[in-house]
Amino acid sequence: MLSRRKLVTTGVAGVFILGLAVSWFLGGLLYAPSKRKSEPLSSDLKAESIQIQSASGSVLSGWYVPAVQDDAPIVILMHGVRGCRKDMVGRAIFLHAAGYATLLFDFQAHGDSPGEHITFGYLESRDAQAVVGFARAKNPKAKVGILGVSMGGAAALLANPPLQVDAMVLESVYPDIAQAVENRVVMRLGRAGKIFTPLLTSQIRLRLGISTDQLRPIDGVAELTVPKYFFAGAEDRHTTLAEANELYAAAAEPKEFWAVEGMRHVNLHRASKQEYERRVLDFFSKTLK
Repeated sequence: MLSRRKLVTTGVAGVFILGLAVSWFLGGLLYAPSKRKSEPLSSDLKAESIQIQSASGSVLSGWYVPAVQDDAPIVILMHGVRGCRKDMVGRAIFLHAAGYATLLFDFQAHGDSPGEHITFGYLESRDAQAVVGFARAKNPKAKVGILGVSMGGAAALLANPPLQVDAMVLESVYPDIAQAVENRVVMRLGRAGKIFTPLLTSQIRLRLGISTDQLRPIDGVAELTVPKYFFAGAEDRHTTLAEANELYAAAAEPKEFWAVEGMRHVNLHRASKQEYERRVLDFFSKTLK
């Protein structure tokens, strides 16, 4: 018969191997593409279907909604992780009504855009570069703004060189991917689940070939001198208010901050529609018009 010590050792080894297997499986789900078919736009928006070649290796599918005035500012709408351009239609409607052209698109490995892995802003930052270049070529005289949600905002901050835009609204953006992973693990498994964080973050290099240091939007935000407006849910557990304040504190001026009381990691436009639209329009009116 096996000794008690050998039984304990075997049991610990078994639990460790099981933990590795479970974390690898969960990691596969995290990085897997998120394909969602985008339905036609509502009749309120007359859109041009576009395709944009990106240095991420993807050909991005999108919609360009022109404004009534040819020289109107263009606002690029960047969706969050596992989302698609359809998620941004509500924002496009109120921006279009206020006289802005809008550009909605699917990041690589999202929606109708091909891609092998979601990279939480790394390859998506190259998509952001490509889309800004498209908007600049579409109307060289127009000012360009960005409204990026979660991963979309992270992609905007991770772009290197910095995006050539005139203003940014950054909604619920994580400062550091390692902390973002830990927050999500703790939410689902409790404090003890923190042991899975390194097992999941180590897969970033194994699966994506990049390090966690390359997924720290907080490192680039100090170099961006364009006007920035940070939105955060005051009760957000995915990206806590403390983390949002840390990102804001690291940002270069000019900058503004809005903590939406009572809100978690949700669609802040849908949750606080009137105030959200007022703040976005006031900000873009000052910075783009």
